[in-house]
Amino acid sequence: MAKLDQINRKQNPRIGQHVAVIGAGWAGCAAATELASQGATVSLFEAARTLGGRARRVDLHGHVLDNGQHILLGAYSASLAIMRKVGIDLDAALLRLPLQMVYPNYTDGMQFIAPKLPAPLHLLLALLRAKGLDKQDKLALARFSTTARWMGWQLNQDCSVTELLERFDQTDRLCQLMWNPLCIAALNTPPERASAQVFLNVLRDSLGAKRAASDMLLPKLDLSALFPEQARQWIEAAGGNVQFGTTVKHITPTAQQGWQLDFTSTDTSHQQEFDALIVATNPEQATRLLGSHLKAETTRQLSGFGYEAITTCYLQYDTKLQLPRAFFALRDQAELQHWGQFVFDRGQLHPSQAGLLAVVVSASEQAIELGNTALATAIAQQLAQVFQLPQLANPLWHQIISEKRATFSCTPALDRPDNDLGLTNCFIAGDYTKADGGKNDYPATLEAAVRSGVAAAKLCLKLKSH
Repeated sequence: MAKLDQINRKQNPRIGQHVAVIGAGWAGCAAATELASQGATVSLFEAARTLGGRARRVDLHGHVLDNGQHILLGAYSASLAIMRKVGIDLDAALLRLPLQMVYPNYTDGMQFIAPKLPAPLHLLLALLRAKGLDKQDKLALARFSTTARWMGWQLNQDCSVTELLERFDQTDRLCQLMWNPLCIAALNTPPERASAQVFLNVLRDSLGAKRAASDMLLPKLDLSALFPEQARQWIEAAGGNVQFGTTVKHITPTAQQGWQLDFTSTDTSHQQEFDALIVATNPEQATRLLGSHLKAETTRQLSGFGYEAITTCYLQYDTKLQLPRAFFALRDQAELQHWGQFVFDRGQLHPSQAGLLAVVVSASEQAIELGNTALATAIAQQLAQVFQLPQLANPLWHQIISEKRATFSCTPALDRPDNDLGLTNCFIAGDYTKADGGKNDYPATLEAAVRSGVAAAKLCLKLKSH
């Protein structure tokens, strides 16, 4: 647990300020942690009983798992920094693997693994050694990387990822095996309607940065333990509090330029005033709470999001089962009823989960229409075929978890709101907000949520009055 003497309590005019943060997802927890580290007293309100929002712990068949399998990147500097700040041992909490796109041997896939060499040599050698790509594929990939760097990873006008790949003369095979899966995994939006600029932002900070930035990080801890639970201890050690099962009904500005919260906890209504407020909820809830206080432009931005689903299929087999790698890419081919895009061997992340596989289906609206049992059956059969292991068709149990509004649709030139709403001592946080004025926008990822939460906290600490 974080100790008080670890918290930055240097001379700071914000010490003594009481700030409310509504929503204990990764954005809200990041905002509350940053505020507490600068001496503010924080009250964090969460309607659910589990911290983490759309990236949280669930209990399944005696296992502590997640509502969706996640993978982080070494480029997630803000997420890694704040986890380290609250006392997470990153080496113990994350399995660090080099950048790779490896398909099972019995599929018409590819094998691309970056060695531990300085950038960009690691990508060059990985490309030279890549299996399953011919000369034209490799030349196309090299051309893309070189041209994108020359362009500074910036487009004059945003377009779809599909249009970008066509413009860069990427081969069909390279698109099918690398670019499209990376786009869907990072943006959770099909490439034909995904933002090319946001995709380039992710590639710039991973493929275009230091070698370690492109590493793939698989959580060994459940997503609530990976940061939100430790953040709670940090906040409480700093004199703040975290209120579970508490629903904020109304917020009202006060005569002292603060905010009054009306909230319900265990069926009891309460009121409390705060010096400042951060609303770290989804756009719809933010609109409901802030209502008439918002400018028309902000209301339009908050109501302009579409959403994408993500499905995770957990399949339990005999504990002796182990895949050759911690995770593999899979070819999703709807016409073959192959829906899985990545499979993770949970037993290689935690010994208590031996024989448990997690298969991810991003942008999964079409797959969800099958129904849980039919989808799990199709995924199990897909695994049995691509690994040539018949026993994979018959798991001991399965569980489908679908988040139907897991992320916003990351479409070209999407107009996203700022953390600063133009309200006195009130800000918003969430993965859907602008980063650095919109120049470095990320998709709906843990990193985007953390960046937004920290940015909102820094604005709040200034306590601007408009």
